[in-house]
Amino acid sequence: MGHPTAPKTNRPDFERLRTPIVVDRVRQIAGEGFGFLPHRFLQDGFLSALPPDALVLYVFLVLAANRVGVSFHRYDAICSVLGFHLERYLHARNTLIEGDLIAFNGTRFQVLSLPERPVALPATDALRTAADFEDRDPATIRALVLNSLNRDRK
Repeated sequence: MGHPTAPKTNRPDFERLRTPIVVDRVRQIAGEGFGFLPHRFLQDGFLSALPPDALVLYVFLVLAANRVGVSFHRYDAICSVLGFHLERYLHARNTLIEGDLIAFNGTRFQVLSLPERPVALPATDALRTAADFEDRDPATIRALVLNSLNRDRK
């Protein structure tokens, strides 16, 4: 007495599904380099954990990096390419550092291998005290710097 065979299912033709839609436009790794994002970046929640500016900067750094993840674009060039003002850049860069996705030594960036899971980033609190504004409000910081410079001139 034999075991009954499993019923045949209507499995899609996976080979056909993997065939490029536009066969003359298949991307290839040519001599100019090739940035990549591991599939885990999507599957393990790193993509959804990042705020938009940090995600844009991360993709830029991935594309700019050499084969070991290192790049050395200056902040003003990055801001120009991404359309960021300095405060947006700093917030995005610091978010990536706090999220353990990049390292930065003052002149060079390294895109790091992904940590085991996304790092829970602290929620941004509303600015309430004078110290909060002096530490995190670009307009207040600018006013403090200008006032300091004007005092030095007198």
